[in-house]
Amino acid sequence: MASSFSRLLTSKRKIGFLSLVGGSVTAGFLLHRDVSAGVPVRRSYPASAEYPDLRKHNNCMASHLTPAIYAKLCDKATPNGYTLDEAIQTGVDNPGHPFIKTVGMVAGDEESYEVFADLLDPIIRERHNGYDPRIMTHPTDLDASKDHFLFDKPVSPLLTCAGMARDWPDARGIWHNNDKTFLIWINEEDHTRVISMEKGGNMKRVFERFCKGLKEVERLIQERGWEFMWNERLGYILTCPSNLGTGLRAGVHVKLPLMSKDPRFSKILANLRLQKRGTGGVDTAAVGGTFDISNLDRLGLSEVQLVQTVVDGVNYLVECEKRLEKGQDIKVPQPLKQFK
Repeated sequence: MASSFSRLLTSKRKIGFLSLVGGSVTAGFLLHRDVSAGVPVRRSYPASAEYPDLRKHNNCMASHLTPAIYAKLCDKATPNGYTLDEAIQTGVDNPGHPFIKTVGMVAGDEESYEVFADLLDPIIRERHNGYDPRIMTHPTDLDASKDHFLFDKPVSPLLTCAGMARDWPDARGIWHNNDKTFLIWINEEDHTRVISMEKGGNMKRVFERFCKGLKEVERLIQERGWEFMWNERLGYILTCPSNLGTGLRAGVHVKLPLMSKDPRFSKILANLRLQKRGTGGVDTAAVGGTFDISNLDRLGLSEVQLVQTVVDGVNYLVECEKRLEKGQDIKVPQPLKQFK
């Protein structure tokens, strides 16, 4: 059982930094720096000639990028020079994913969420169950290989098309406690990923260890003049819009051989705001009916609320599995309330 958190950092030294925390509570973080206004992008062709063909694509970016939005944003860049074309490249190169509907867009820096808000805002609303980043405030409960211990070079085109794995393996590393139940990954996907994990079903203990370790990490970072990037509307700022808010992914490995064969399985997960994947990661299929079940949302709900969503949802799935073993029927729960 583990949980993950994602966050960004702000630097008073004006240096950018990215980090991710996990456990099977996992989270990511980015660092903030003060920057001036962005610069316009010089283009050789009109926007209409460079608008990508997305007719066969199935990701959030493709669902919301219209010719009008592209024409409005394609000549803009963040103060760091990050452009719309760079932001959507991964979604253009990867039309779809066999297991999930991907975001199809990444943020190159904190300012991306403002400069490209006309596209990112509707993507965020879709991905985070109707959460509106223009008018809503994100809550928080925090003041600040095989056994999921090691990480490999990113090879998924969803990541490499966005510019990940550059200069691999330079500036990568892992720190952990003696029990290997609390880890910090450096520069795996974000700058840092903090992970708390253990075998068994004590999610409370995993989460408490995560919170305690995360606060200590934040204290040490602040002593050196840094802080996690935070926005009242978006919560903690992450490269991938799917991790905005808490950046928290609380996951449980659970065996559901009968539920996984039931045609209502996907609907039940969707209504519970949960997602499934193989125990080896997002690009792996389940083996033997064992799934990694985690929270679908990151934004608009606090850390405790998201962990409780997973606990309640997994308990419901286990109860359904027991009923199917007895030949009894199961019910599709009502969908959790959407943000309005």
